[in-house]
Amino acid sequence: MFGLRKTLGSLFKSSHTDEAWFDTLEESLIQSDVGLPTTEQLIAKLRRAAKSEKASSPEALQSLLIQEVTALLGALEPLPNPLYIRTLEAIPEVWLVVGVNGAGKTTTIGKLCRLFQSQGKSVLLAAGDTFRAAARNQLLEWGGRNQVDVIIQEGGDAAAVAHDAIHAALSRKSDILIIDTAGRLATQDHLMEELKKVKRVIGKALPGAPHQTLLVLDGNTGQNGLNQVRAFHAALGLTGIIVTKLDGTAKGGVICALAHTLQDGPKPAVLALGKGEGINDLVAFTASQYSSELFN
Repeated sequence: MFGLRKTLGSLFKSSHTDEAWFDTLEESLIQSDVGLPTTEQLIAKLRRAAKSEKASSPEALQSLLIQEVTALLGALEPLPNPLYIRTLEAIPEVWLVVGVNGAGKTTTIGKLCRLFQSQGKSVLLAAGDTFRAAARNQLLEWGGRNQVDVIIQEGGDAAAVAHDAIHAALSRKSDILIIDTAGRLATQDHLMEELKKVKRVIGKALPGAPHQTLLVLDGNTGQNGLNQVRAFHAALGLTGIIVTKLDGTAKGGVICALAHTLQDGPKPAVLALGKGEGINDLVAFTASQYSSELFN
């Protein structure tokens, strides 16, 4: 259950609405990682919609709020979703996975691997985190669970691993190559430059690749997550985001803040949500379902 639902449960079950009700709603949204600018926009739209529809009951306002949030999140919904409609134009299709330490990149890769295999696709993994042996071992473990090979190097750098992995994927005729990378803070300029190099090397080894550049974002990071998205998007041109750890303590509002922040210009789509540690705990993101889950 999202933390946002816990805070709003009693609000939508109250007997009437007044200015204090709207103040409580605003406070709850801000505290639930929706953020001040997004909250102000949503409250203003909700007031206009309520006036237009002559709606005043908590139940009616709840329904209108869900509609407003669905409209806001619709800009982040991929149509079609490249995770779930696999019409591969490139063989191999290359996915570059990035993010900060602890966001759940390697676990997400394991889930993606199982998902693509369930669609009958052959998958190859590449251990591009050359800083930590534990990261390579974790990816090898996921590879073992999914019975897929993992390209690793004991020495060298991430770009060299990516280069070798592409040639391996080409020779094996793999459908999908997923390249893991070391976690890094968006403020670590030298490490962000390394990612840019990895992407350039991938493009030289296979023109048009990577076909997806995916950020794994911890759903508990709150407003700091917006800074991560901005920085990685500016550096790499993200195509997609997977939001993880939405199975327990996450407040859930950060995706609303993302939609508001990325209103202008090209934006990455939210492809899926990680809702558990299990290998199948990856669900497609849809604006209407997510909005309904936030407030019901």
